[in-house]
Amino acid sequence: MVGLRKIEDRPTPPCVYNFRVYMCSVVAACAAIMIGYDSAFIGGTIVLPSFEKEFGLNTKSAADLNFISANIVSTYQGGCFFGAIFGYPIGYFVGRKRGLLISSLVFIIGTSMMLGANGSRGLNLIYIGRVIAGMGIGCASNLTPIYISEISPPAIRGRLIGLYEIGWQSGGLVGFWINYGVSKGLPSSHRQWLIPFAIQLVPAGMFFLGIWYIRESPRWLMGRNRRDEAVANLAWIRKLDPKEQYLIEEINMMDAQLAHERSIVGESFWAPIREVFTIMPIFRRMLLGTSLFIFQNGTGINAINYYSPTIFKSIGVTGTNTGLFTTGIFGVIKTVFTLVWLFFLIDHAGRRNLMIFGAAGGGIAMYYIGAYIKIGQPELHPTTTLSSGGISAMAFFYLWTIFYSLSWNGTPWIVNAEMFPGHTRGVTQTLSAASNWLWNFVISRATPTMFTSMGYGVYIFFATMMILSIPYLYFLLPETKNVPLEEMDRLFAPGLKPWKANKVVMADVRAARSSDLYARNASMDSEEKGVGSIEHHEQTSGHGA
Repeated sequence: MVGLRKIEDRPTPPCVYNFRVYMCSVVAACAAIMIGYDSAFIGGTIVLPSFEKEFGLNTKSAADLNFISANIVSTYQGGCFFGAIFGYPIGYFVGRKRGLLISSLVFIIGTSMMLGANGSRGLNLIYIGRVIAGMGIGCASNLTPIYISEISPPAIRGRLIGLYEIGWQSGGLVGFWINYGVSKGLPSSHRQWLIPFAIQLVPAGMFFLGIWYIRESPRWLMGRNRRDEAVANLAWIRKLDPKEQYLIEEINMMDAQLAHERSIVGESFWAPIREVFTIMPIFRRMLLGTSLFIFQNGTGINAINYYSPTIFKSIGVTGTNTGLFTTGIFGVIKTVFTLVWLFFLIDHAGRRNLMIFGAAGGGIAMYYIGAYIKIGQPELHPTTTLSSGGISAMAFFYLWTIFYSLSWNGTPWIVNAEMFPGHTRGVTQTLSAASNWLWNFVISRATPTMFTSMGYGVYIFFATMMILSIPYLYFLLPETKNVPLEEMDRLFAPGLKPWKANKVVMADVRAARSSDLYARNASMDSEEKGVGSIEHHEQTSGHGA
């Protein structure tokens, strides 16, 4: 398949792209199913008449209802923020695999608490449960991209990290449709709204069981001086014998990178934190990576995810079931085009160009929707069917969904997972995940009030944020696709223009690989003549790597 052609930094045995590396990545990415499901189901569940009636929300004023809705949604993001921060010490001390295991258990505990809520007990168990579940998810959102990036061959790293986004969309697709299903298939009752909450335990259980299959990150083991385990795990993941040349080169690169990192910052828990905040090139890179989540949330995606019925009502969609159905279509489009992004675009079109493309197209679509709401004022003229203007606004909304899904949906996570040196990656991924959840919290908390006070201006705001991201990306962010993790520092070297950096660095990498291949072949020729040795061959290869 042409779309899946791999662009390699060096000759790679085909067995490296095997079932094991994909399966380990899929298991880790299951954490995102829980994230996607929550972002999709919660907004539709809290507007179900059965939920509103049981907790007395149908008697609240608009201001009180907005406040309670924002509380229910945003407590989860608040928990995620702190969970992402706790992910650093957990990942540092106990590892990626056990850290993911802990996060799954915390999420299960939080979800179980939510199921105890009812009209007599009130919403407190939902609030507390969502905070706890959010902490588990925040930790997983930190560790999952790190783990996948550390086990991935460079040629498919973007695709494998992108599985995290596929998990997100898969969970979201179920979440968007579950409320439509229970509203159509079940009578208004306690059970009707409880089922969407309970379904969270299904992906959580899958995640928990799957973690027992995966292997610990070889890079983390190397950093803990557990070299034999690291070599064994890497050999298992790559499906290669430890004496294979490709594996020897990869271990040598890890050794060299680790030695370099230790000579710079040492080995302590606090050393990477000090480097991120005291060495200006790394600090600037951290600000660049974390700021991508400002623009991602500024597209409006989480306002739509969490409050989709409100979004569609503003365009002119009326009726609970109609709104939930329209939301489900949004979920289908997002999932389909995210698959296109993963399998055909991210490792070929790259990260930077995709985000610029998505920002331009999405911004135009959002401006159109805002203009329609300003001129047509559909909320003041409710009808049972959409007007021609309303249909065009829905078309542009779905067009915006396509642009977003092909670009911003998962790309900031991939960039942040791969753009930092290994010794700071735990810290920077923590800050990246925390940044995502912070701005996610801000948007989820502010959206009900924004729609009440700003009206069509909400869409103008989101459109403007997307357009502003274009020059920001072009002048500041270099393309990271295909660059080996060990070469990322060169990509951000002073004086190297971001829009040219990838071509320059990859040319150097390929030249170095070619030189190494030439040296290796020369060494093998000399061995055949009886003047070399296996030890000499491995030493030469390691030096070239």
